[in-house]
Amino acid sequence: MSMWTTRLDAAGIQDPQLRDDFTQQRSLVARYKRAAYTAVLLLLPPPLAPHMIAATAFMHHTDNLLDHGPLPQRAAAYAAWEEEVTQALATGTSDHPALRPLLHTGARHPRLLGHIKDFLRTAATDLEFTGFATESDYQHYLDRYSLPAFMLIACLLVPGEEPADYRAACRTYIDGSQRLDFVNDLAEDLADDRLTIPQDTLLSHGVTRTDLVHAKDTPEVRTLLEHLLQQARTALAASHRVTEFLPPANRPFVRALITLDEATVDAAGTKGPDLLTGPARPAVSTMLTILIREYRQLRSLRRTKSPETWAA
Repeated sequence: MSMWTTRLDAAGIQDPQLRDDFTQQRSLVARYKRAAYTAVLLLLPPPLAPHMIAATAFMHHTDNLLDHGPLPQRAAAYAAWEEEVTQALATGTSDHPALRPLLHTGARHPRLLGHIKDFLRTAATDLEFTGFATESDYQHYLDRYSLPAFMLIACLLVPGEEPADYRAACRTYIDGSQRLDFVNDLAEDLADDRLTIPQDTLLSHGVTRTDLVHAKDTPEVRTLLEHLLQQARTALAASHRVTEFLPPANRPFVRALITLDEATVDAAGTKGPDLLTGPARPAVSTMLTILIREYRQLRSLRRTKSPETWAA
């Protein structure tokens, strides 16, 4: 019996069609970030893992509709998707293989449904993105798009009501993770005519868009990239406090996510201006070390607490 099958069983997902839907979404998520997907299977309580996959797959599907293609095409695709999701939430049914698992997860974790609605209300912020003039514009984007998207996942990690200050702690993490993605994905974004560095930041470092497009290796470009990575590093370091709000069973997973991002920051720092030709990735050995360390912590936790109390 595969690790995935045992997690579907643990989550009580028995309907063959629904199992196929969850499995299809799992394949999509696994292709996006393999290490994070592995962390879901390895480090989350088995009954929670399929639900995390369903929420993540929905987030990625929506993000892809917003990001890829000419604006009129993206706008039409998102409008149709928003209508389809809204109808699915209203009726509790859908013919879409990404929405059937999401609805099932929402039935088991009702707070997710509210976060889906919150996300839909502001997701067009990404559709309308044309760049940031200032750091304040970036902060607005974080609040209107990145954080609501992350809360689709984060809401599954805390049982019952979300603790006070939990959302603020999640914001600190997604700030670091988003800053990392923006600098690490510069080559891809620039190829899509998308610049995610605030104009005032470019100006203060004496760097132009043309410098980045042509992947120039200058002292100014190096200093800019170091600055952007330091911003990500600082936010990620502060975000470790988010684990204080989580039940012990879910802490290894979140620690792994943060530490994997920190390892990516280090890899990006080593790559330097070559980031302008492609993203950095931590060494496989580094990622395995992180996952194995957290898995050992999880096994130790399970040995010391009874099944009835260790996830509380």
